[in-house]
Amino acid sequence: MDRQPTLEGERVLLRPLRADDWEALFAIASDPAVWEQHPMHDRWREDVFREFFEDALAQGGALAVIDKAKDAIIGSSRFQVFDEEEGGSVEIGWTFLAPRYWGMGINAEMKRLMLMHALENVARVDFRVGETNYRSRIALENIGAERTRRTELTQYQGRRVLHVVYEITVESFANGPLMTGGQS
Repeated sequence: MDRQPTLEGERVLLRPLRADDWEALFAIASDPAVWEQHPMHDRWREDVFREFFEDALAQGGALAVIDKAKDAIIGSSRFQVFDEEEGGSVEIGWTFLAPRYWGMGINAEMKRLMLMHALENVARVDFRVGETNYRSRIALENIGAERTRRTELTQYQGRRVLHVVYEITVESFANGPLMTGGQS
């Protein structure tokens, strides 16, 4: 599976993340509101975001999200963990958008493009989200992701962080709101 495709929708273009995207992405990420519900709530700090950005480049699955009308970067997302077992799965996540784009259907358009690409290659897409990140959990539920029984426990700044796992399968995507018009 190509984890760094170029995907184009009506309003957004997703393309592989580049090192020279740093300034535009940090301008967005430096707003504490972007991370207020995220378990890594201090990602607005330059040193913390630098580590996140460098990891995104090193992992090879990161995409820049471009507002086509303004030809400007408005966020990022990733195709992260790819597993070929049992029909294959990939994780979509690590997503953030500039707050002025929240609630405008941009996340749904971006996720539809990513899901269409991923589900040509795998049977399931996973999403891991912090248990208390309600904004992201609601956004996932709005695009048809279903919470599974799977969880993941990590540590951040000496605290335990619980992530819940959502999924969308080939079948649930085909019958879900992104393909049937139930989500804008």
